[in-house]
Amino acid sequence: MLTLFFYISALERKIVLLQDFQPLCAIATTSTGASRLRSICQANSPIWVPESLSSIAGVQSYSGSLKSHVAELWQSHRAFIFCLATGAVVRIVAPLLQNKATDPAVVVVDEAGKFVISLCGGHQGGADRLTKIIAQLIDATPILTSASTSLGLPAVDLLGVPFGWHKGRGDWTEVSAAVVRGEPVQVIQEAGSTLWRSTASVQQSNLSFAVSSDAKVKIWITPRPIQEAQSPQIQWHPRVLWVGIGCERGTSRQLIEAALQQVCRENQLAIDAIAGIATIDLKADEVGLVELCHAYDFPLRTFPAEILSAISVPNPSSVVEREVGTPSVAEAAALRAANSQNLLVTKQVFRSTADNLDAEINSQNLQGAVTIAIAQSEIEYTGRIGKLFLVGIGPGAIEQITPAAKSAIATADAVIGYSLYIELIATLLQPQQIIETLPITQERQRAQRAIELAQWGLTVAVVSSGDCGIYGMAGLVMEELQAGDWDGNTPQVQVFPGITALQAAAARVGTPLMHDFCAISLSDLLTPWQVIEKRLIAAAMADFVTAIYNPRSQSRVQQLQIARDIFLQYRAPNTPVAIVRAAYRQDEQIYLTTLEKLLDLPVDMLSTVLIGNSSTRTYANWIITPRGYLGFVPEMKE
Repeated sequence: MLTLFFYISALERKIVLLQDFQPLCAIATTSTGASRLRSICQANSPIWVPESLSSIAGVQSYSGSLKSHVAELWQSHRAFIFCLATGAVVRIVAPLLQNKATDPAVVVVDEAGKFVISLCGGHQGGADRLTKIIAQLIDATPILTSASTSLGLPAVDLLGVPFGWHKGRGDWTEVSAAVVRGEPVQVIQEAGSTLWRSTASVQQSNLSFAVSSDAKVKIWITPRPIQEAQSPQIQWHPRVLWVGIGCERGTSRQLIEAALQQVCRENQLAIDAIAGIATIDLKADEVGLVELCHAYDFPLRTFPAEILSAISVPNPSSVVEREVGTPSVAEAAALRAANSQNLLVTKQVFRSTADNLDAEINSQNLQGAVTIAIAQSEIEYTGRIGKLFLVGIGPGAIEQITPAAKSAIATADAVIGYSLYIELIATLLQPQQIIETLPITQERQRAQRAIELAQWGLTVAVVSSGDCGIYGMAGLVMEELQAGDWDGNTPQVQVFPGITALQAAAARVGTPLMHDFCAISLSDLLTPWQVIEKRLIAAAMADFVTAIYNPRSQSRVQQLQIARDIFLQYRAPNTPVAIVRAAYRQDEQIYLTTLEKLLDLPVDMLSTVLIGNSSTRTYANWIITPRGYLGFVPEMKE
């Protein structure tokens, strides 16, 4: 018999909240500051301190001036977290700032951990988002000063970021200002996801999706390049265009690139709207294609001949079929990658000596031949690795949620949950987030929707009351991932524990869980009643303190009585029992009673019932379970 042992390192289960900001650099000039940063940063984010503090564990030291050290790190890092005076940070980074589109995020944390300031790169650098994460992690106040953030309005330069859209030309500053001023702004969307329209920030803005004569400012979301206009406008390009390419062996990157640019120009398509390149698997190592994809950061998708040959195309070729086993490479690959039935551009063949190439390119006598076709996908390519945050929100009060769980909720692109749970965390939700609720009976649909969005590339928080891994959504999500042959890595999964109902209920009535205990759900929607009954008998016989979940619903009323009767066979009628409904919420109700009188009090699906063991007793309106059985004297070993 072969036994396999798996060791999972801490890094493989590391919290991924700061992953989007790597490489990240943290800097402190005092031991207190270094300690503060250590509570924020992951193991792979260095904390830099002066040489005089090099004896502190887990830090790296620099010599010379801090200003020179930051200058050396500036170009190679996406984010900086400083724990020192804001004025000092301003003087250090001011000479390094060049362009808000490329500058890293700069965040300042005070040594007391009371405030987190988004100093530079708030939108495009991600400093505002990083500030929110850190503030939730250390329970500090985030200081965000950008106008759109302060007003809860959409940041137009971030609209397409979750969906992988590329920014095109336009007057981004003026359009952003128009949104903040509350002026009417017309949105013309020809491609890409419309999920962003449902966000709270858009709903309270003056963005208009209908033709409006009042709107002089425009936001274009299109795969086409838009001509400049007198009135302010910007353009986002969703990556919806899949370019199918076939080429002779050895065709140069220059020829492929020139042909692609010419096809896009002649057909009024934006290069920035290209999702990727598709071809036959025989071309996976074609140097020109690989170089092109590397230069433009295009994914290269390849398909075997048997798949491509099954796709109907307008221009099949018997010559191509004899060569590679399919009558079409470019057209078929484009259609397959785009999951489309129609081509935007049918195949065009280019040779360096052919007349259809621009004269300037033709004169370069480039090697090879290339065939290009383009199809448009309904769903854009995001280019992002999705994340699933499985979050337990505890009993319902915001102060009962862990800092890491708060950060996960606040930084997700989308939050999915039962409507009641979404209401409970309303103060953590952000105006730009996609919020989706499904009824209480559609847990599996919630899991499937979350996985769908994460596989697409979004960061999705799935919220459950209590602990998400105890009668919560985490198990369903993992089941669905397994059913879909998940590779364990994509999308990434992080589970954030919460205070579960039995812990919250116990804390409200004393120490009923001080000895061995178990939890049993009386819901027979997913578990046969015969199994539940067997577990009740076993728990009662074994004298476990027992937490009863889902004790009674509108349609299921007899199970609690049966459970009570089972426990009465093994426990005294005066065994202490607690009924805690909606622990830590405004409508909380707590009843202390006995086993024989359990059915005399109101119990519903928001209640947790705690049944004591044979040693549990009540004292001054508290329930106490001793750490050891009364009268038990442990045997002394020699």
